Amino acid sequence: MYLEPYVRRTMTSAEAAAHYFTKAARIMDVGERIETLLATPVREVKVQVSIELDNGEIRTFEGYRVQHDNSRGPMKGGLRYHPSVNNDEILGLASLMTWKTAIVNLPFGGAKGGIRVDPTTLSVKELERLTRKFVDQIHDLIGPTRDIPGPDMSTNPQVMAWVMDQYSRYHGHSPAVVTGKPLELYGSRGRETATARGLLYICREILRDVQLPMKGTRFAIQGFGNVGSHTARLFHEDGGLIVAVCDVHGGVHNPRGLDVPGLFEHVKKTGSVKGFGGGNSVTCDEVLAADCDVLVPAAIGGSIDRRTAATVRARIVLEGANGPSTPEADEELEKRDILVVPDILANAGGVTVSYFEWVQNLQHVSWEEERVNNELQRVMKEAYEKVSQISRSRRLPLRTSAYVLAIGRVGKATVLRGI
Repeated sequence: MYLEPYVRRTMTSAEAAAHYFTKAARIMDVGERIETLLATPVREVKVQVSIELDNGEIRTFEGYRVQHDNSRGPMKGGLRYHPSVNNDEILGLASLMTWKTAIVNLPFGGAKGGIRVDPTTLSVKELERLTRKFVDQIHDLIGPTRDIPGPDMSTNPQVMAWVMDQYSRYHGHSPAVVTGKPLELYGSRGRETATARGLLYICREILRDVQLPMKGTRFAIQGFGNVGSHTARLFHEDGGLIVAVCDVHGGVHNPRGLDVPGLFEHVKKTGSVKGFGGGNSVTCDEVLAADCDVLVPAAIGGSIDRRTAATVRARIVLEGANGPSTPEADEELEKRDILVVPDILANAGGVTVSYFEWVQNLQHVSWEEERVNNELQRVMKEAYEKVSQISRSRRLPLRTSAYVLAIGRVGKATVLRGI
């Protein structure tokens, strides 16, 4: 079994990503040479970012950018600000972006970046200084045809605007250097809800295959940030029954369905789902174990481990976050015949609309939101059809099938370009 080397400890982020890749690569029998080539990142960068705080104190933060693969085009991946950021996490996430962009057949490779910082402890001005100094350190490594950052955990359109502006000070007006920008600075309509909307489109296909109607299907959502909140709203509008949600502060559960518009008003006023009166207070672990049809982990990586996987009662796990299920958990869910729709397929809506934004910036045009959503639906549906076809024909889980599709595309591009 592939898990044997790690039975005594939990895999790191990079090890988990390597585990899934290796499992699929060996099923495909690509050979040791190609396997090594595809697994090795192009570049790993660590920088020290020193800024002056508002009180005059000097603090130094560690910043990272890992560029994993560029065989299919310029590298693409988010920029996250979080206290847990380290090179291992960024490496694992960069490799996921390589496979994710290949699954939805975008002309991109994979990258990821981040700064080890708790952004809630910094003022807006301090965050701006931190972002600009980070760009000062990596501006010669990114660019519209080299590596295109985007928003990720604890970053947003304002941060992307700072990245664009600072990069443009070195290289001239360059809106296509980064995606997820404000609409006023060449962002794309539909980008804010893109990941959640992509989840909706994939979920429709899955429910059709398992013969469940969207109307009345019960959803539990772990995480109520950008992805989780928009997922709750869109699924509710599509007829789904949202029975449980949580964020970092707590959760709420109502087996008859939550008042989603009321929940949004509560979060707007208090900043958290905790204390919402439309159901019983629960923990995030209890949301993962909720009696539902579809569980959507949309918070942080590794939230479903072997312990929590044993408590999952959902029929389907639709991965909204990056790496929400550990390999140990994935094996446990498979043993229990729980259908897992992997992150590299399910949450690819974000990078897909980022691609649309990049195209609009390069062509100096602006698409209407209806066109963005229609194109996103087409891309997500085609990707699901390809993955499910491999799954049926080779009798493989969806995750392994997604990797088989991605590795085939990246491997072929690598060989055709020349080693």
